[in-house]
Amino acid sequence: MKSDVYLRQNAMVEPLFNQWYAWPYLVSPVTAPMYVGNLHLRLMESFIANPQIHIAALKNPEMAGGPFLSFDESKVGSVAQLVEKTRRQSAPLLQFADAVRELTGILTSRADGASLLPFYPDVPEVLRGYVELVYDVNHHPSIRFLEPLLYRSLAYDEAAQSLDFSVVEGDDRPFVFSTPRLEEGHRLRLPLPYRAEGLDRVFRMRERPQPLGFAKEALGISGAVDARFEGLFTDRAPRPSSVHAGPGVRLRYFGHACVLIETRDTTILTDPIVAYDHGHGAERFSFADLPDRIDYVLITHAHQDHCMLETLLQLRHKIRHIVVPRNNGGGLADPSLKLVLKNAGFASVTEIDELGAIETADGAITSLPFFGEHGDLNIRSKTTYLVRLLGKSFLFCADSNAFEPRLYDHLADIVGDLDVAFVGMECDGAPMSWLYGPVVTASLARRMDQSRRLDASNRERGMELVKRLRPRAVYVYAMGSEPWLTYLTSIHYSESSRPIVESRALVRECQAMGICAESLFGKKELQFG
Repeated sequence: MKSDVYLRQNAMVEPLFNQWYAWPYLVSPVTAPMYVGNLHLRLMESFIANPQIHIAALKNPEMAGGPFLSFDESKVGSVAQLVEKTRRQSAPLLQFADAVRELTGILTSRADGASLLPFYPDVPEVLRGYVELVYDVNHHPSIRFLEPLLYRSLAYDEAAQSLDFSVVEGDDRPFVFSTPRLEEGHRLRLPLPYRAEGLDRVFRMRERPQPLGFAKEALGISGAVDARFEGLFTDRAPRPSSVHAGPGVRLRYFGHACVLIETRDTTILTDPIVAYDHGHGAERFSFADLPDRIDYVLITHAHQDHCMLETLLQLRHKIRHIVVPRNNGGGLADPSLKLVLKNAGFASVTEIDELGAIETADGAITSLPFFGEHGDLNIRSKTTYLVRLLGKSFLFCADSNAFEPRLYDHLADIVGDLDVAFVGMECDGAPMSWLYGPVVTASLARRMDQSRRLDASNRERGMELVKRLRPRAVYVYAMGSEPWLTYLTSIHYSESSRPIVESRALVRECQAMGICAESLFGKKELQFG
């Protein structure tokens, strides 16, 4: 290729950490060590010891999101090499995880409500000066992590970050959170940190062509490039995007919880997950359908299907501001999204408090609390967003579980006249350990784990929200049902799946009340005003 070229619309980029698919908890130095030591190594060692258990389990489609590596026996040696590499290169992280378990055990067994000062000499060396020992008001001891300092410690391993580049030709990607990425011939792996500025220059090439040498230099590639690199680019220009010139507000549903809200002067994107345009499968909006500038990206919470590094890194050059909920400040299960994204190269990250507001050119963004979907853990980094633009109002409820409807009585006056409520209804949900198990330092009985679900509202609870907030329209979203999402969610619905049955019942009940209602799938465009 000698002329200017574009980055392909189906050029896929997977951020990795120690060759595992990366999400916010693998960036924070508080949580990444826990996942490496308590999940990654344990899964790999289990596979090495008995690969047949993993192979047999994954023959059942319902086990796709379970703790099983999706390899055959021929990969045992490669996995063993990755275990050895991980133990060697991530030794400081493993020491950190061991120290957290040790210190938690000391406090749990010996702290009795008296002063914690005598325990500081017992703090393991790798944690000294990075933690504060505290009680809650009921005299239960815990550890407060000084997270900003830990980004300057050996617990933060930027060298473990890399990116896999490849061209995707369909939506059939394997579930990514239980299996590491081994060296695969069709993938181009670059040892770049997520914050690398050259990534922005290359991703901008989706709309603005440059010589191939420009991309090579931006990614720090020296010497000759192979067909894998050249294959990421094309001389074919993308289809033109439909620019919203007004009047009024246009909403575009990109799948799951990703919605683009546009006026003539403001663009807002919620929980970005953007599908690749490879020309096959269900209709979709893709990168070509996004504007050149995104004024605000709103992240509702830190789960991997809502704060998705794969998409965010590819949009970083477009984003002016990212808005995230404020965290608990030092909790093991609740790392700071602001610190995660700042260290991933995002220049303007704003934390917002519950009921906090941000003024925009033609309206405001307000943060509202939500309950549920976090297994009863004390997670503050979660919020819903009320977006008001040009006199229209839209509420994005993400994975809210409205088990306490009185919350919406208290919020009704704040929300006021509501045009649209987007309601998440993945009401089965995984057990708490599916996501948070690696940061749980005490024993977890099965009955406890199974009762604490990562679930959203069912029909009954969703209708409590609708009846109290009285939106003019209700759209069910964030179901994980789009075919390009199964690698994140492992969800394969049937007509009899409970979330499908419950969401359709909610739509019918809303329609019977005279409320416009629909379950969203794939793509949808809405116009207001």
